[in-house]
Amino acid sequence: MKIYDVEGFPNPARVRIALAEKGATDKVEFVPVDVMSGEHRSEAFKAKNPDATVPCLELPDGSHIAQCTAITEFIDGHFDGPSLTGNTPKERAQISMMNLRVENGLLNAVGAYFHHATPGLGPDLETYQCNEWGNKQKDVAGQTMKYLDEVLAENEFIAGSEFSVADITAFAGLAFADFAKVEIPKSFSNLNAWRTKVAARPSIAG
Repeated sequence: MKIYDVEGFPNPARVRIALAEKGATDKVEFVPVDVMSGEHRSEAFKAKNPDATVPCLELPDGSHIAQCTAITEFIDGHFDGPSLTGNTPKERAQISMMNLRVENGLLNAVGAYFHHATPGLGPDLETYQCNEWGNKQKDVAGQTMKYLDEVLAENEFIAGSEFSVADITAFAGLAFADFAKVEIPKSFSNLNAWRTKVAARPSIAG
C-alpha cells in the first residue's frame, strides 16, 4: 500500500495523523510528490489521480483512492483500533457532518484564501487567482473558528465526546491557518484549549 503525498501539507497531514491514530504508519509506503515542480499535474500522476492533488492512496491491486476524506475512511475501516468515523449510524452521520463543516468552512476556506489572495505557491502554480473570492473565504474561516469555539464549549471534541476525523481535519485546518497567517483569536479560549490538547496526542506530538 502506497500513499503519494507531500509531508507537511495540510491534507497529507490528515492522512498521516489518521494512520498514526490507528497504529498503522509502518503499514504503508510514502512516496513523495514534487508539487513545487508540478509533478502532481503530470500525465503520469493524473493517471493515478485525475484530480491532480495529494494525497493519493494506491492499493496492492493497483487501484487508487483520492480525496482525503475517502482515504481516511478507508484507513479507519481497514486497520484495527478505535474508530475515527463512528460506530453507530448516528455517530457516523454526526462525525461526517462536522467533518464536512470543518473541511469546507475552515481548511478549504483557508486554502482558498492562501491560493487566491496571497502569492500562494508562486506564479508557476497559481495560474488563476481571484483576490475577492480569497478574502471572502478568509472571512468564512473566521466564522467557522467562532462556530467551533462555541461547539467546544459544550463538547470535548469537535463531533462529541470522542476524538474523530473531524478533529483531525480541524487540527490540520488551524495549522494551515497559521501558515497562511489567518489569525486564530486568543479570545476563542475553547478552540485554543482543544488545540493544545489535541497537539499532545501521540499521533501528532510523536
